Parts: sequence; C-alpha cells; structure tokens
Amino acid sequence: MADDDPEAASARTAWRAVLMLGFGTFALGTDEFVLAGVLPEFSKSLDVSIATAGQTVTVFALTCAVMSPVLGTLTAGWPRHRVLKLAVLLYMAGVIATGLAPSFAIVLVAQMIAAAGAGLYIPAASVTAASLVEPERRGRAIAAVTTGLTAATALGAPIGTVVGSVLGWRATMWFITVLTALGLIGVLALVPRVSVPAPGGLRQRLAPLGDRRVVTVLATTLVAFTAAYIVYTYMAEVFSSATGGSGTKLAILMFAFGLTGTVGNFYAGALVDRIGARPVVGGAIVLLALSLLVLPLTTGAYPAALVVIVAYGVAAWAITAPQQTRLITLEPESAPLLISLNAAFLYLAIAFSGVIGAVGMSSIGADRISFIGAGLAVVALGLSELAHRLSSRTPAPAAEPAEVDSYH
Repeated sequence: MADDDPEAASARTAWRAVLMLGFGTFALGTDEFVLAGVLPEFSKSLDVSIATAGQTVTVFALTCAVMSPVLGTLTAGWPRHRVLKLAVLLYMAGVIATGLAPSFAIVLVAQMIAAAGAGLYIPAASVTAASLVEPERRGRAIAAVTTGLTAATALGAPIGTVVGSVLGWRATMWFITVLTALGLIGVLALVPRVSVPAPGGLRQRLAPLGDRRVVTVLATTLVAFTAAYIVYTYMAEVFSSATGGSGTKLAILMFAFGLTGTVGNFYAGALVDRIGARPVVGGAIVLLALSLLVLPLTTGAYPAALVVIVAYGVAAWAITAPQQTRLITLEPESAPLLISLNAAFLYLAIAFSGVIGAVGMSSIGADRISFIGAGLAVVALGLSELAHRLSSRTPAPAAEPAEVDSYH
C-alpha cells in the first residue's frame, strides 16, 4: 500500500516539519504586525504620541534587518536545530519583556531582543526547510516558511488586536507568548536535527549584493513594501473615522487585508508559473498605486474602507511570491541565501514605512499618507522594469554555489 511506502512516509514527515517551521514564522511574525492594531491604546498607556508609538514597528523591523545577517554569520557553524531554538527563545524573552515593560524606552529594548530572534529564525527556518525536501521542491518549502508572515497578517494581528482592545495591549503580548511557546514545542517535536553547510562569513553572505540584477530586484522589494506598509503601520489612525475607534472593526479590516493578501500571494504564485514574474509584479504594483490613491476617499465610511482594503491587501502581498521567484531564477543554487536577503529588505521596508508614515501624519494628515505610498509604488514599478531589463541583458556572473544539502 502507498501508506506503507517508506519514501512517502519520509516525505510526509519532512513536510510536517516544513509546515511547523512555517507556523514558527507565523508566531514570530505576529509581534511585528500586531502592534499596528493596538497603537492608540498602547500610546495612551505609555504616554507617547501615536507617531512615537509607531516607531516600535520601525525599531523591530530595522533590528530584524540588521541583525539577521550578523547573527546568521555568528551561528553559521551551529546545527540548524540549535539556531532555531535560540531564535525562538530570544524572541519569547523579548515578547515577555515587552508585556512587563513599565516604560516606552524599555519596550523598545525588549522589541529589539524579540526582533533579533525573528531575524535569526526566518533565514534559518528557510534553509532548514530547503534541506528537508527534494531539490526540485526547495522553492515550495521556502515559500511555505515565508507564507507564515502573510498568515501573521491575516490571523495573528487581527486576533491580537481584538485581545488588545478587550483586555489591553499587554494581554496581546501574552497571546503572542502562547503562540511562540507552541512554535517552540513544535520545532522540538517535529523538526529533525539537521546541519546545513551555509556561507560562513558575512562577506560571503552579502556577496549577491555585488550582482546588480539581484540588487535591483531587492530594491523593488524595498520600495514596493515601503509603499504598502505606510498605511498598514498606522491603520488604526488612518481609518479611525470609519471604525469609530472600535478595536473589533479595526481587526476586521486587518483580517480582510491579511486574508485577501494570502489569497493574492497564492494566486500570484500560480500566475507566475503561467505568464512569468514580471507582469505579475507590475500588475500588483499598479493595483497597489491605484488603491492607495483611492484610499483617502474611503477613510470615513466603513463599507468603502473594507472594499479598498481588499484591493490593497491583494496588491501588497501579490508582490511577494513573484519577487522570490525572480531571485531564485537568477541564482537557483543560492536560493535560501537570496530569500533571506529578500526578507531583510522586506523588514527594512517596514522600518522605513514607520518613519515615513510618522512624518507624513504630522505634515499632511493620517488620511492622506497613502498618497506618499502611491508615489513610492510608481518608483517601485520603474525599478521592477529595470530589474527585468538587467536580467534579460546581463549574463549570470560566475559564482561559487551555496549548497543546501543536509546531513543528519
């Protein structure tokens, strides 16, 4: 019987481990996204402005982007299982410290600790997932891990927002702590111990940045997601009139954004297989720009806000899968490394969006900051087209393959 086939059983075990690694990404991504939903209550509790409170998102994302390659280098010789455990424990310590923090300054330090764990986890989980499956399925395994970030947006952040609106923002931190504990148990129970040869030095890890084709694709990710997250980071303030300050209504908006974004991400991947990455990225960015231009007209009416959020969510997350495909196509042998760099640029984008959004709110108002995002989306479209031209005209540089073979 097929059920008794050792190879089939081994494949099922491997994919259970991959899915658990994706759940870990979901747990570790929720802290980043959930704070956007509790900013008003959070800012009042710690006696800071909304714009200042929003810098927790910036600090988290920036720390993640910077510490990911640094910690990855320091732990390059470790078994991936040990790296994953350290990452989850670091993150959990930061979340618990955030929940107990008596001041905004301590919250920022605690969030930096949590972000260091998240920055270490996602690349390690991606490489581990790639090493558990057959070479032809590595791209799917990596995508399964990074999809945890969209799930954090679709489910983690809205649930955390409801918890925070009912029980206070500190209760949201305990909700995330429980998610993280479940993730740790899952990693310990289901992810096998593997060691993966990885680029050991920081220079080798950053070597792809010497390829202008890679840099232009990453720049597209950076600018496009900065455009997308300017509104999301300050969603509570942008749609305050439409929600009437209701945490439940805000959670529904966040859920709509995340759910439609997850659907958009899935179907974007399918479209890439049919028509290629370039038109999918271009179409998504155009939809993003249009939805951001229309968005100010919907901030006072809840039904209209829901409609524009659906278009906004699809556009924002439909960029993810084709961008990853572009990078993998450029250098298939370096896929895990390139995906981790793409994740770092995504976090940089979230950091930039927090700063740009705060400046925008103080200068043109929360209900108009989407115009800034629309302008950046146009720039991202230009970068996307430039990336396509460079990839078409420039031959791949000779490079030493970055292996992802595993041994137990």
